[in-house]
Amino acid sequence: MLLSRFVGNSTTTQCVHKREQAQLLRLVVGLGNPGPQYSGTRHNAGFWLVDKLARQQNMLFRSNIKYHGDTCRIFLNSREVWLLKPMTYMNNSGQAVAAMARFYHIALQEILVVHDELDLPTGTIRLKRTGGAGGHKGVCDLITQLGGKDFLRLRLGIGHPGNSREVLDYVLRWAPQSERMLIEHAIDDTLSILPILIGGHLDKAIQYLHSTHTQLYTSPR
Repeated sequence: MLLSRFVGNSTTTQCVHKREQAQLLRLVVGLGNPGPQYSGTRHNAGFWLVDKLARQQNMLFRSNIKYHGDTCRIFLNSREVWLLKPMTYMNNSGQAVAAMARFYHIALQEILVVHDELDLPTGTIRLKRTGGAGGHKGVCDLITQLGGKDFLRLRLGIGHPGNSREVLDYVLRWAPQSERMLIEHAIDDTLSILPILIGGHLDKAIQYLHSTHTQLYTSPR
């Protein structure tokens, strides 16, 4: 089911809503794998960001069977924002996101998905409005389950092992401290402008993250 169907009761209402609310975010999803054995792996960078965001707001994630994940409700700019960590394992992440989006009538354009990105140097941040999965299986499942690809993505660079045959082991390997620090710096930069992003100022957020701060934390490859 396409999430765009959740907005309004008529085609006219849907179009008006999309023009006014296209960039206002209601759901932030961090992708990763559940369990302590995966908590420090590069593939869990999305979890790291939403976990830190919840801590900053003095809030806790709670398990929610209905949404196949851990959820947390926070307020930014006086707006209610839901955080979600799918507990379905990475390749089935869409099941959790689709369930929550359907229940709360959250449109594709109101979702921000945070995930690790092999094709960016460690500590680099990129915002992406739409597009394909780029080989990321978690994002691929999201596109399938949500019925569309027009959700915002925040890509956290984790670097590439240099050999495609090593990718699986690489993303499921714990990040060394030096890399973890770079990614944590990138997360801090993102959280500093998240209220701007949540409030609908996507271009300002892109300008900030894609310029000064993405340069500071790029590691040599």
